[in-house]
Parts: sequence; C-alpha cells; structure tokens
Amino acid sequence: MTNKTTYKVPFRRRKEGKTNYKKRLSMLKSNIPRLVSRRTNKYVIVQIIEYLNTGDKTIAHANSRELEKFGWKAGKKSVPAAYLTGLLAGNRAKKANVEKAILDIGFAIPQRKGWWASTLKGAIDAGLKIPAGEEAIPDENRIKGKHIEDFAKISKGKSFGKIKESDLENTVKIFEEVKQKILGAK
Repeated sequence: MTNKTTYKVPFRRRKEGKTNYKKRLSMLKSNIPRLVSRRTNKYVIVQIIEYLNTGDKTIAHANSRELEKFGWKAGKKSVPAAYLTGLLAGNRAKKANVEKAILDIGFAIPQRKGWWASTLKGAIDAGLKIPAGEEAIPDENRIKGKHIEDFAKISKGKSFGKIKESDLENTVKIFEEVKQKILGAK
C-alpha cells in the first residue's frame, strides 16, 4: 500500500477564481508592468502594477469614482468612464516614468469593443505603449458616449437613478470637458 495522495490541493486564489497562475506567470516573465483593469458593481479600477520578488508594487492607480472631481456626471462603469479612468491611470504612470505595459484583465471575458478595451485605449492615448489590435478597440463615438446620449434622447421621461437626464443628453460634451481636464492635469 502507498501513502501518497493522488489529489493536489489548488492554491487558495485559484479556488476562489481570482488568479490564473499560468497566465500570470507568462506575464511576469516579460518583466513589463501590467495594466490591470477590473470592474466592480459600481466602478472601474485601473492600476499599473510592477512585479517584485517581495510582492507586487502598484505604480499608478485610478478609480472611476475620481472622475467626479473632473466633472463627470454619468455612470462610473460605462465605456466612456472606463476610457477616462484608463487615461487618468496612464497619465499617472507616465509621471512615474512607465513607458510600456501589458494588459491584464484577469478572469473578465474579453469581449471585443468592451469596457476593458476602452481602458486600454485610454492608457494608450495617455502615451503608454501597450500591444493592442485595432479590431478590439471601440470606435470614437462609443468611447465618447454617443450611444448613451442617443438612448437618453429616445427614452424621455424615464428615470436614470441619481443621474440627471440633462447630463446624459450632453454626455459627449461632458466627456470632452473631462478629457481636457485630465490631460491638463499632467
């Protein structure tokens, strides 16, 4: 009789569905900082993280909640909010002398032209060099929130929670103002 077990217990974060260690190891071997893009129930979080032997170090961080300071009044987890959050994180990374990064979306399903692609586009527009295919990145109208503006105009009189209907109808204008404020904050 043998005393060896045939079952290997997986790491805790793998069991919880938080970390894909095989994918993480391939990213860490490149020695390039990661652009980590995550979405919660309310916000989009973008971080530039560098691997060190003692543990990961966050170089730059941006949360879509911070967009309120710049005048953003629409949803905090939409495609335009994700772009602006990526732009903000990219600016902060450039200040910390980060030139390039690779995208890490974790276990998020990589849908083309989705929120994660707009965070990527925001970081690229901030000046980071990140490998990306043009077919994945949303078009300019979607990034600016034209689809939100059109929907608000169609659905007059409907409730949008805490967001004013007039703010949604001017999404593109507000987007441009916030973008200029973020770019001016370099």
